[in-house]
Amino acid sequence: MSNGPWTDEENDLIVADYFAMLADDIAEKPYNKAGHRRALRPLLNQRSEGSIEFKHQNISAVLKGLGEDWILGYRPAFNFQSTLVDAVGRWLASNRAWLDRGPGERAARGIREAAQLQIRPPPTLSNHPPPQELEQMLSIARKFDVAGRDERNRALGRAGEERVLVHEQVSLRFVGRDDLARRVRWVSDEDGDGAGYDIESFEPDGRPRLIEVKTTNGWERTPFDISRNELAMADRRRSDWRLLRLWNFSREPQAFELHPPLDAHVLLTATSFQARFDGEL
Repeated sequence: MSNGPWTDEENDLIVADYFAMLADDIAEKPYNKAGHRRALRPLLNQRSEGSIEFKHQNISAVLKGLGEDWILGYRPAFNFQSTLVDAVGRWLASNRAWLDRGPGERAARGIREAAQLQIRPPPTLSNHPPPQELEQMLSIARKFDVAGRDERNRALGRAGEERVLVHEQVSLRFVGRDDLARRVRWVSDEDGDGAGYDIESFEPDGRPRLIEVKTTNGWERTPFDISRNELAMADRRRSDWRLLRLWNFSREPQAFELHPPLDAHVLLTATSFQARFDGEL
C-alpha cells in the first residue's frame, strides 16, 4: 500500500472523480461516496480508502480557496501540496463551462419564492481561520484571480442582483411600506452599469439605500473586485451606499453588508492602472 507522494496522474484521476460527485451533489442527485472510493482504488497506487477520503477533503479545501462549491460531506482539510492545486487547475482549464455555469436551481428557487435574505455580520479579524489555512486559500484566490472571475461571470452577477432586488422589495412590504417597495429599481439592468451601485432601494423611513451587489459561489472571505467608480460613489454617498456581499450563492445564499468607508472592513489593493500619454486630459 503506497504512502508516497501522489503523482500527477493520481491527482488528475481523483480530481475528475470528485467533480463528478460534486456535479451530482449540486444537482441534488443521489450518489455513493463509498462506491466512488472503491472504483478509484484499482486506478491509484494502492492507496487506502482513508487516504482517498482525506485527499477528497484536500480537494474541498482547494475549491474553498477558489471560491467554488465543494462537497459538504468532505470537510476541507488543509496543508495540501501545490501539485493538487495544479490538478484542479488542469481540470477547470479542460472544463471551462464549469466556471461559467448559471447560479443553480437552489438559488433560482429562492428568487421565485421571493424570500428575504438573512443579513449576517461581516467577517472580522477576530473570526478569521488559522493563519496557515487563510494564507493557503488566499494564495489560491490570487493565483486564479477568483475576484476577477466572479466579476466576469455575468450570469452569476445578474442572478445575485435579482436576488437582492427581491429581498429589498419583500423586506419593505414586510414592514408595511408597499409604496416604497414599488419604487425599488434595478438600476444596472434598467440604466446599465456606471451608476456606482446596482439597486436603488429605501430604508423603512424612506431614506435611500444605494446597493452595490457582489456575488460569489464561494465562502464569505472570497475576494471581490470593486471599481474606482463604485468607490467614488461610496465616498460621495456614505450615508446611503451599501455593499451587499452574497456568498455560497448556488447552494443557500448568505449575505452581509459593508458600509463606507470600505477600508475599515477590507484591504483595498490596486490591481490595474490607467495609462495615458503626457499632456492628455
